[in-house]
This record gives sequence, C-alpha cells and structure tokens, in this order.
Amino acid sequence: MVTTEIESNGKRLGFEVSNIRGNLKGTLARVDTVGKPRLGKYIINLNELDSIGVASIEEAVQRADVVVIDEVGPMELRSQAFRDAVQRAMNSGKSIIGTVHYIAQDPLILAIKARRDVEIIEVETENREDLAREIFERFQ
Repeated sequence: MVTTEIESNGKRLGFEVSNIRGNLKGTLARVDTVGKPRLGKYIINLNELDSIGVASIEEAVQRADVVVIDEVGPMELRSQAFRDAVQRAMNSGKSIIGTVHYIAQDPLILAIKARRDVEIIEVETENREDLAREIFERFQ
C-alpha cells in the first residue's frame, strides 16, 4: 500500500492510496469534501482506504516476499480494518518495509516501534537520497 499527495497549483488537496503496482488507486483523504472522519482539514475516505489499502496489504501478505506499507499514520489508523491488516502483516513472518508516523503516540505505532524484529531508520536530509538503494540492497 502506498500513499501519495494530491496537488493542484502547488497546493496539497489530499492524499491518494494505491497498491504497489499502481493499478488500483483511490482517494485516502481530501480537503474539498464533506463528511467524517476528519483529521485537520482532511476528510478521510475509509471506504477506499479499506477497499484498496487494506486489500493491498492482505494480498501482499498472501503473495509477496516483502510487504510494503506506506504509511502507518494518523489518517490510516482511523480504520480498524487497516489496524487489523497491519497487525496480521507484522505477525506474518514476512519482511516488511513500512513508514510509521514519527510523532504519533498511537498504541499500534508504539507496538511496532517496540518490536525486537523491527529496525527503525529515520529519514533525514543526509540519508534520504541513498535510503531507497540501501533498503533495496538489504532485501535482495
């Protein structure tokens, strides 16, 4: 599962959720909609998060050697189905590449960070250019 920004004229309008292949895409959150749940100025689309994001995690657990989850953050954590899928992935024995929100103190994020089988790599200005290559090399 991958999330990317939706922008127009240099302004962030929301976030897209997709599978790693990019052939399934939907809206995770937008500013120009109404409804709930809300996080700041964004309305979160739980239906598309569950139907695309959660389904992508579950498919990866079943079929892939490496599960990618970008990201475990405040928006995604509004979905119980997402939380459950992340837990199943973490307990699957598969290798996982994921991003977790740096500041969030959610119990699931704290549990992920506390696991003995998790290595946390902070993305910083100094390492961000080389990080993708380094991670790729570790999983070859």
